[in-house]
Amino acid sequence: MRLFNKKTTDIPARRRQSDIPLRETATPRRGQYTFQRNRTLTGSTSNSLSTSHHHTDMESPRSQAHHLAIQRRKIGVTLLTVVLITAILSFLLFQFTAKATAITGDSTISHSIDSVVYEKAINNYLGANPLERFRFALDIPKLTSYLVQNLPEVESVSGVSSGGIGQADFSLSMRHPVAGWTIDSKQYFVDSHGIAFERNYYANPDVQIIDQSGIAVQQGSAIASNRFLGFVGRVVALAKTNGYAVTQAIIPQDTTRQLAIRINGVTPLVKLSIDRPVGEQIEDMSRALGYISSHGLKPSYVDVRVSGKAFYM
Repeated sequence: MRLFNKKTTDIPARRRQSDIPLRETATPRRGQYTFQRNRTLTGSTSNSLSTSHHHTDMESPRSQAHHLAIQRRKIGVTLLTVVLITAILSFLLFQFTAKATAITGDSTISHSIDSVVYEKAINNYLGANPLERFRFALDIPKLTSYLVQNLPEVESVSGVSSGGIGQADFSLSMRHPVAGWTIDSKQYFVDSHGIAFERNYYANPDVQIIDQSGIAVQQGSAIASNRFLGFVGRVVALAKTNGYAVTQAIIPQDTTRQLAIRINGVTPLVKLSIDRPVGEQIEDMSRALGYISSHGLKPSYVDVRVSGKAFYM
């Protein structure tokens, strides 16, 4: 019966609460219980809800990197578009001609050009052709034709360059006279192409051609052929070689194939023909003037138009 009569001292004492070691409560980390039961999900997979009040707890790092790449691409495209637009506007601004300046780079010009006259003409042309205010669209041959028609002393527009924002420098080439041409007491000049003009910015030519043919001439038109001008030039050059300085070349009335020249220090006129070689006529002229001078004759003219003969009166 001892089995049922245990002493109280044999029963182990119960553990007290203070003797049980306590575990520290683990502090939950953010996102640890994202999918815990009975928990409200506060995140979103939508990138548009990523504000200070919405946390994209459900967005993966790969998704975040994808959205950042899209944003960088959008910003890059925007910046590139702005740069391209700025570059195009700057190009158009530097190409636009709001003010035209007429210049010439020829150092042999003895008189400064009247730039106001040519700038006004250029502006009138650009006003009638507004698209050509952009230098890349400028039709230089068409502009040259317009200037030559209104200002015959202009030979060509040799170039157009930028003079600054909204300004363009138009380089003009002026006609170089080879002879002065007097028609009905009005002074013209003629270039190597036979084109007549009134404004001359170079030194006056030594040879003055007096037109007594009576043929009507308009400024800017060809009043002499290259052959005729070449003939006059050869006469002046060969006469100078033989010691005679030609001062005037006269076109007789009702003809354009004959020429009478006046020589410095010589009284008679000398008549020549453009249909006969210049060298032969100058040789005949030299011999005839030598004969006249040695015999003390004073004729009014000497005619060497016929080969091998010289007539004087």
